[in-house]
Amino acid sequence: MVWEIGLPLHLAGSIADNPTDAQLSSECKRGNLRAFEVLYHRQSPRMKSLALRLLRNRSDAEDAVQEAFLKVYRAIASYDGTAEFSSWIYRILINCCYDQMRKKQRSSEVPMVSEPATESKLPLKIALDRAIAKLNERSRLVFVLFEVEGLKHSEIAAILQAPEGTCRSWLFEAKRELKGMLTEKSR
Repeated sequence: MVWEIGLPLHLAGSIADNPTDAQLSSECKRGNLRAFEVLYHRQSPRMKSLALRLLRNRSDAEDAVQEAFLKVYRAIASYDGTAEFSSWIYRILINCCYDQMRKKQRSSEVPMVSEPATESKLPLKIALDRAIAKLNERSRLVFVLFEVEGLKHSEIAAILQAPEGTCRSWLFEAKRELKGMLTEKSR
């Protein structure tokens, strides 16, 4: 057993077949590195998707996800299970994305640019991606969490630490804004 970041670290540990996130987080608290690896492989694809939609730059998105998992690893002992594990790590990821955005603004680099569209993308998808990119951060985040990631309103409320009704309202506003942008383009 190796001690790192205050947790005993088991380089190889057994975990149940198809464990829940709660079981994995409990094993992570005990220092089971294999459980953390399973959590990473389970959660990282959705987290990368969300970070890419928020940051609109693949490299920045990957950096944000890596930073989020480092923070999850360091803070796993403080996870108390009152919130869904996925909500807890999404909140950490969103904070890392905001940190990335602030770093970009402070360094006065070229503004973030969406990844170039490929020829194989349909015109409607291109128009929708561009419209989503024009939404303010909060509206884009709520829209992506609900429509792209498929989260429930209660999960979004937990992630954003806002009342569920407020999140529903933000989603409604985002959809109305997107509809306006897309119908304006079709005229």
